[in-house]
Parts: sequence; C-alpha cells; structure tokens
Amino acid sequence: MSRDGRQELYKQVIISHNKKPFNFKKIDNATHEAEGYNPLCGDHLHVYLIIDPQDIIQDLSFEGDGCAISKASASMMTKTLKGKTVAEAKEYFGQFHRLIIGELNPDNEEHILGKLSVFSGIWHFPSRVKCASLAWHTMKGALDKQTSISTE
Repeated sequence: MSRDGRQELYKQVIISHNKKPFNFKKIDNATHEAEGYNPLCGDHLHVYLIIDPQDIIQDLSFEGDGCAISKASASMMTKTLKGKTVAEAKEYFGQFHRLIIGELNPDNEEHILGKLSVFSGIWHFPSRVKCASLAWHTMKGALDKQTSISTE
C-alpha cells in the first residue's frame, strides 16, 4: 500500500474507532486490570481482562478518557486480543511496540499485526507514540499484575 493510501486508511480507522470504540465498558468480574495514565497529554485508561485457567483472554475491555489515537488504539487492541492466549497477547504487544517506534516495517517484515499496521507511520510523530501505546502498556501491566502504569 502506498504511503498516501496508508495515511488515508489511518485517518479513517482513527475516526471510526474514536467515534464508536469496541469494548468500551467496565468488566466487573475482571481477573486482571490496570490503570494507565499519560501525564504529557492527560490520556487516562482502565483496561480489564478475564483470563481463563488455560491463559486465554475470554474478555477484554477498556474505559476512560483519551485522544482519538489513544481510544482507537485501545479499541483495536481489545478487538484483536479477545480469544488470544496471554503469550500471543505479549507477542502482539512486542510487535505493536516495535511498529509504533519505527523498528518494524510492515511492508518488509513478517508480522501478525493485520489491521494494526495502520499505526506504522506514527513514529514520525514522537508525541503521539505514547498515545498509541498507552492501552498496550496498560494491558501488559494488567497481565503482569501491575495496577498502575504511567508512560512518563
């Protein structure tokens, strides 16, 4: 896909997921949860997971306030990781992190990110990398039983 095509798709995805985010709710019986905060821009999210005894993410959601990029990233994360194992979620985390800091080129490298690759150009805007990564760091923190995550 051309860079212009990817930028247009990126805009459409961000707008769509910001207006109608998937899994935007609190899970009352979560087995894992964490709170994430980006002090630079004020994004503040809670991530909730239900992980079964076989380490499968049965349910995953988020709630909170954030910019369009933060909300869209969280929405896409929850949609992608539901039904995956904890190990798979951590692999997605690693690849997504590499993508948004410019270390993974989705056009030249094999990856599992699928639609998440629309975030590939965000590394050109360093202040937005933390917006895109907040939900992911918070999800990983919840998996690691950390309850509070800051992207300082």
